[in-house]
Order: sequence, then structure tokens, then C-alpha cells
Amino acid sequence: MAVVTEVAIRSGRRTELGLLAVAWIIAVGGRILVDLAVYETPDWGSIGVFAAIFAALCLVPHIVLRFVARSADPVMLPVVLGIAGVGLAMIHRIDAAYAEAGRETTFGQQQLMWVAIGVVAASTVMLVVRDHRVLRRFTWTAGLLGLILLLLPLVPGLGVEINGARIWIAAFGYSVQPGEFAKIALIVFFAGYLVTNRDTLALAGPKVLGIQFPRPRDAGPLLLVWAAALLVMISQRDLGASLLFFGIFLAMLYVATERFSWVASGLVLFLIGAVAAGAIFPHVARRYDAWLNALDPELYSAGVSEQLVRGLFGMASGGLFGTGLGEGRPDLVPFAESDFIIASIGEELGLTGLLAILMLYVILVHRALRTSIGVRDGFGKLLASGLGFAIALQVFIVVGGVTRVIPLTGLTTPFLAYGGSSMLANWIVLGLLLRVSDGARRPAEVRQP
Repeated sequence: MAVVTEVAIRSGRRTELGLLAVAWIIAVGGRILVDLAVYETPDWGSIGVFAAIFAALCLVPHIVLRFVARSADPVMLPVVLGIAGVGLAMIHRIDAAYAEAGRETTFGQQQLMWVAIGVVAASTVMLVVRDHRVLRRFTWTAGLLGLILLLLPLVPGLGVEINGARIWIAAFGYSVQPGEFAKIALIVFFAGYLVTNRDTLALAGPKVLGIQFPRPRDAGPLLLVWAAALLVMISQRDLGASLLFFGIFLAMLYVATERFSWVASGLVLFLIGAVAAGAIFPHVARRYDAWLNALDPELYSAGVSEQLVRGLFGMASGGLFGTGLGEGRPDLVPFAESDFIIASIGEELGLTGLLAILMLYVILVHRALRTSIGVRDGFGKLLASGLGFAIALQVFIVVGGVTRVIPLTGLTTPFLAYGGSSMLANWIVLGLLLRVSDGARRPAEVRQP
């Protein structure tokens, strides 16, 4: 007769609570430093309100995890709230800089509201989705939903063009970026599709020079996603989203098949499509010109590379340790609170502060991939790895664009930059990662004879 032995394991919730206290100190301390530098006499009343709200934002998901996902990863939530706290402090600083220049903005208050909505969304995901494997039933539904969301900005009368990119829709008086939510739906679809067909994709196909390539009929999904990525880049004028979607698919394809030939084929296809789009479509060519010839006086005076150049000079003025919170001029860079918040942070916190924030992203992605390794089912492995790669690729695309490693895109830095759609979607990503990590870290029953 088998005897079931319970195995005691630390849930990590106490560790999480301690790390949340550190995140709270970062957020509130950043707010105080900004007010001391800008106003000399801080408004302690507003700081107290902010401290109380941020404390609630830390405690609510922590309590939810204690009840519905006790074994979830204890590091992800504090890391995300630490990044969000830095973002809130920096956006509050940018509001103050705009006010000094005669422009009144409330980006900081709106961002705090979106962080609160994101916390509620992540908590709701953890409450509703009690087992991540349930999502596999909606593989094709998620794929269809992702394509619909991706194409919504192209609908006449619904999609709106902002700053040259048609990636928004107008809804309820707000501009919503459906591509952020399409990212999540497509990751669920990729995970479900690949876990079902990975054996065929990995083992079947001709060999050329010792490299195994996919069969033509198996390459259909790859070509379809490639075509969809090019459609996004051409019709919506959004190179960043195109690169993000295609990069996520290739990363998940490699995790599922462990075949580098798939990745090589995909990269060659994307490069061919990107070069062809740059040669055919003027708006894509302008992005490339701004990237390759940013310091060209004609491009700068025409406004093609002005934002990029100002961001580069701002980071250069920050040096190693920065000018200090509240001591720089982030208002000189267009969209400093959203697209170029990395440049704003590089100016006032320097290379040291910027590297510290990037290390937080490294920790977050590491915990996501560790969850992917630890979870016991194939769908969960692909889902966690896809969500982790999505965060990593988005950070690379944003930071790479601001620093001229790759062409500049319109994506926002996850959890850090101002933007409601991005904030809400990435908190949903965090909720899914926490749910998968609960399944990965929950101890299995040990049976002894």
C-alpha cells in the first residue's frame, strides 16, 4: 500500500514581502528626491498619499498570491513594482520639467492610475485562471483574436494615426494600442500550436549541407507569421511591433524544436522583407535614414532624426552617474515620458542607474525562463518562455532604438514608460507568469512504498 508523504517547502511569500518593502522604498524615495530637487520644499501631503497608494499596490497582489498561488515566484512581483516605482518617479520629474517650460501635464497621475489598473488586472488573471493549462483549449480562438486585434487599427473610422504610426484605435475617449494585447493572444496561440506539432516540426524535413530544414507544408505557419509581420510594418508603419511579433515566434519555435535551422530561415526571411520594405516604401526608408545618418544636418532640421539625436545628447550629458533626479533637462527630448524615458533616466541617473534598471529586467526574464524550465507540461514551458522572451525583446527593441543599435521604433519600455495599453498588457503578462510559476514551484506528491 502506498503512503503519501507531504513535503514541506517554503512558499517564498515572506521573502516577497521583504522585497516589496524595498520596491516601496525605491518608489517613495525617488518621489521625495524629485521634489527636493525641483521644489526644495516637498509637498509632504501628496507624498504621503502616494506612499499609501503604492503600499496598497504592493500588498493587494501579495495577498492574492497568498490565497490563490502560494508557490508562485517570490521575485517577479517586487522586481516589476521596483521598475514601476522608478518609472513613476521619473514621469513625475518630467511633469515638473514640462511645468517649468510652461506646459502643464498630468502624466504622473495618469501613470499611477494605470499601474493600479494593471495590478487589478494581474490579480484578476490569477483569480480567474487557476490552472494555466486551461488556456490550451483556446489555442485557435487566441490566434484568431490576436489577428483581429492586430488588424483593428486598419479599420476605417476606428484606427487613428499618431506620430506617423497607425497602431492605435479610438475607444471611449482614449487611444488604445490593440497590438499590446494581440501579443498575449498570439503567444497563447503559438504555445498551443507548437506543443501539438513540435515533433513534426523538429524531426521531419530535408537536409541541406547537414542542416535540416522544414518541409514546405510545415513551413506554412512560419510564412504566415512572416507575412503578418511585414503587413504590420508596411501598413501600420511600425517596425518595432513587426520585429517583436516575429521575434517571439522564432524564439518559441526554437524552444519547441531546438532546431537552429528554423531560426536561421526566419531571420533570413525577415531581413529580406525589411530590406525590400525599405526600398519600396518611403516611410520605412525614412526610419532607416534616421538610424544610419542621425547626425546629418538636413535630417535633423527636417525633424527626421531630431528626437533620436536629442536623446543621445541627453544620455551623453548624464555620464556615468547622471545629473541627479530633478537636475537634468528631460523636457528637451520629445516624448520623454514614453518612447524616450530611457534617455531621460540615462541623463539624470547616468549609465550606472540605467544599468541597474536593465539588471532588474534581466532578473525578471531570468525568473520567467527558470519558470519555463521548472514547469512540468509542454504548454506551460512554451507559454512561460514566450512571455519571458516578449519582455526581453521589447526591452531590447526600445533600448536598441534609443541608443542607435537598431532603427528607432514606437514601442514603450515595459512597466517603466508612460502608456496605458502597454502597462495593462504587461501586467497581464506578469499575472500569467505568476500563475505558471505557481504550477512550476508547487511540490509534487512523493510516494514511498
